[in-house]
Amino acid sequence: MNNVFQRSASKRLAQFPTNFSLRQETPWWNQILDPGSPTLTKWNHVILFTCLVALFLDPLYFYLPVIGAPGCLQIDRTLGIFVTFFRTVADLFFFMHIFIKFRTAFVAPSSRVFGRGELVMDRKAIAIRYLRSSFIIDLAAALPLPQIVIWFIIPGSKGSTAAHANHTLSLIVLVQYIPRFSIMFPINQRIIKSTGVVAKTAWSGAVYNLVQYTLASHILGASWYVLSIQRQFECWSIECSKENNGTHSPSCNTLFLDCSTVGRPDRNAWLKQTNVIINCDALNDDDKDFEFGMFADAFTNNVASSAFTDKFFYCLWWGLKSLCSYGQSIVTSTLTSETLFCCLICIAGLVFFSLFIGNMQSYLQSTTARLEEWRIRRRDTEEWMRHRQLPMDLQERVRRFVNYQWVATRGVDEEAILKSLPLDLRRQIQRHLCLALVRRVPFFNQMDDQLLDAICERLVCSLNTKGMFLIREGDPVPEMLFIIRGKVESSTTNGGRTGFYNSITLGPGDFCGEELLTWALIPNSDSCINLPLSTRTVKSITEVEAFALRAWELRYVAKQFKRLHSKKLQHAFRYYSHQWRTWGATFIQAAWRRYKRRKMAIELARQENLFYDVDGSGEGILVVAEVEDDEAVSSDAGHQAQHLGVTLLASKFAKNTRRGAKKVMARISHDDNMLKMPKMFKPLEPDFSVL
Repeated sequence: MNNVFQRSASKRLAQFPTNFSLRQETPWWNQILDPGSPTLTKWNHVILFTCLVALFLDPLYFYLPVIGAPGCLQIDRTLGIFVTFFRTVADLFFFMHIFIKFRTAFVAPSSRVFGRGELVMDRKAIAIRYLRSSFIIDLAAALPLPQIVIWFIIPGSKGSTAAHANHTLSLIVLVQYIPRFSIMFPINQRIIKSTGVVAKTAWSGAVYNLVQYTLASHILGASWYVLSIQRQFECWSIECSKENNGTHSPSCNTLFLDCSTVGRPDRNAWLKQTNVIINCDALNDDDKDFEFGMFADAFTNNVASSAFTDKFFYCLWWGLKSLCSYGQSIVTSTLTSETLFCCLICIAGLVFFSLFIGNMQSYLQSTTARLEEWRIRRRDTEEWMRHRQLPMDLQERVRRFVNYQWVATRGVDEEAILKSLPLDLRRQIQRHLCLALVRRVPFFNQMDDQLLDAICERLVCSLNTKGMFLIREGDPVPEMLFIIRGKVESSTTNGGRTGFYNSITLGPGDFCGEELLTWALIPNSDSCINLPLSTRTVKSITEVEAFALRAWELRYVAKQFKRLHSKKLQHAFRYYSHQWRTWGATFIQAAWRRYKRRKMAIELARQENLFYDVDGSGEGILVVAEVEDDEAVSSDAGHQAQHLGVTLLASKFAKNTRRGAKKVMARISHDDNMLKMPKMFKPLEPDFSVL
């Protein structure tokens, strides 16, 4: 009984669809990522943007110390909260980046002999390699050190002042700025390795370089501001030490330089009697004991006590001005540290400005590279035409074609691009570009998809300006053209026959050069050495864009695909071929003219031969009217002589009439020869059955 139950249960389980598999997929946090996958490429762009934001946020800590009151410093709490929040968000992205790098495969160095190499998917090997390479730098860049210092360490320390907080915070930001700046380079290299470029368009690349240059100016301006505050506090400290003795009452205390003591009675008493503020005023030119040097603008323009937005944009402008002028506009003092800082600005300005101009020129030139090539080619063409002394009308036609080719292709060699791609991609692209256009040709609409794909794969673009002869009558036909846009005139004189001219207008969806199809289907290989001669002259009426199917490509398609013997395809070729249409129209016109000629000859002979009928041999037969009246037969003999005279006159008249009829028939025959159309030979029909 148990065996029966187990067999029935196994049968029911076997009937379950495969979608309800008991095997669970690996969760996303345990998956190993391919370093070249689109997901990881997008993440690299995200983390690169995060690095730029983090590098922009960190210098904002330099703006936290402000002059809150005369002679004291304080920390801007509102700005500190704003910067801390956004920096914490950026730190979360850095920790996510560390986690993703623990789940990113790498290419084994031993497998890079050929091709891309073999990916190592082992988690342990990935972790060991990452811990030995860049884990320490990534961790140092992700730690929230400034937040910990400004909100936990400094408030918890005894006797901490704004100056102490400024020094500590500035040191932490500068130390952590190095790993944050250094991780941008490997991310940038990974993006270039996977996609080829950081910015896909020229303008985005120019903006990317402009952001980097602006970021350098922002860092320089923030550093100048925090050093200016430090310079001001240094002056206050020196002057305060002079008053910290028994000769000055009340004595100066360094705690008075912190705004936390504002409002205390002893500080108010000291503030009324002190000379610290007057001696450390940058606008005071009388006291030259302390020089502010390059930092004087921060106090003469009241930058240190301004609102944050005014302060920020002024410092950004100062950094841009200093980098662009290589520090030439800076007035320094003789202090060694200040001079070294100015030297650093000059070198950084030279390096950054050179890189910025070079990268901007490269990106912007990429947008006009094709245009510049076209200008050079056009200049060379003009010089060549003048050197060869071409006629002016021919020169104008060459200029018109060059301009039209630039407008249509923008200087891109589509054929070279397609040849560099794999075969499958070429087929898919050609199918996307040409299939809908080829189906617009009624003759090709009768073919199946496989044959159309083979034809689309071998089509090339053909551009022609107004007034160009695509094919001339009597010349070999090198290619079959399928018109996409524009109009052409197709005319023929039937081999130069006098009095014959036929012309039609071809538009989008039409084709010309159908002689190649007959030539391609000829089974005898000896007759395929020479190309067929064109029976029509094709001239462009407007600018024409077309796809061309070359002779040998068409013959290859005809040999490879045996389905061209279809009766349906044969009827379609006859119906849409302009040669067959012209031949049919000419055949109908010739038959109609023969009919009109015969009818006119019969009518003319009937009108001139009132009493005679002209047979096919041309002999006249006298028609004698039978007199049935008995009274006329029984007339008297006196009238017999009169009847004899009438008979002679009638015979003479019949002879003259016969002579005149012969002249009329000769004249009609001559006119018929004059009006006869030249014989137009029936066009060759492709042999659809013998392949």
